[in-house]
Amino acid sequence: MLYHHEPVPSPPSRVVVLGATGFVGKDLVRHLTESDIEAVPLASQEVDLSRPESAEKLLHAVRETDAIVIISALTPDKGKDIRTLMRNLMMGEHVSAFLERSKWSHVVYISSDAVYADDANPVRETSCCDPVSFHGLMHLVRERMLASAARKSGSPLLILRPSVLYGTNDTHNSYGPNRFLRTAQKEHKITLFGNGEEKRDHVYINDVSRLTGLCLSHRSEGILNIATGKSISFYNVAEMISELCDSGVRIECLSRATPITHRHFDTAETLKAFPSFSYTPLRDGLSATLRSIAS
Repeated sequence: MLYHHEPVPSPPSRVVVLGATGFVGKDLVRHLTESDIEAVPLASQEVDLSRPESAEKLLHAVRETDAIVIISALTPDKGKDIRTLMRNLMMGEHVSAFLERSKWSHVVYISSDAVYADDANPVRETSCCDPVSFHGLMHLVRERMLASAARKSGSPLLILRPSVLYGTNDTHNSYGPNRFLRTAQKEHKITLFGNGEEKRDHVYINDVSRLTGLCLSHRSEGILNIATGKSISFYNVAEMISELCDSGVRIECLSRATPITHRHFDTAETLKAFPSFSYTPLRDGLSATLRSIAS
């Protein structure tokens, strides 16, 4: 359940963003700046969270009135093995150590829907967390680390679990809209696994930033999924991108190596917490991303 410590929204005086150079971090800093909220972007060059001394550096960088958004993580494109898992957990350990020793106003952790069991359909915030990947396991363990630190400090923690993200400046090139948009532009083709039957909930990156901004203004506490509630197959996404492109785009299919897994979300919690919030329609988000890539 989500709880607003500020029922009437009151933007934070300052937001420290850990992991500000990644896909989500860059767009969040843009959104905060455009909303006249001071953002302090901290990348690994300033504070390397994998090193024990990072906790001490954060103590000097963060004020008592600051909100903190934690996005830093080695994503699956950097590795899917145990070593990557342990490096990510070490980062979580150092951030947790800092949180236990310091004063702060609010922490938001950007996690992932990978924490849920594959068969948790429809997915709700209360659904079973039983990750099948090291990436999902990493996020779940870090969630528990941060929750423990927040309890000791007595300050609110919000965990956001986004679904499949797409938009400009994605650095991962993961399977889905971002890769489809790039190959459609460069190679005039889109390659699908199997027939692209899997249905996913695709979220525009700007919506992640907008929703995070709302949560910061309300000092929201708890867990919230970031999902539109409308799942669409990868094949339909490919068709949509093909229609949006001026030149002909071929849709090709490869042999499937993994079982088909669908994911659907129940968005009742978001509607209850933010009744006036609406997600960008998929076609509009894809069109905006395509224009940005082309330019």
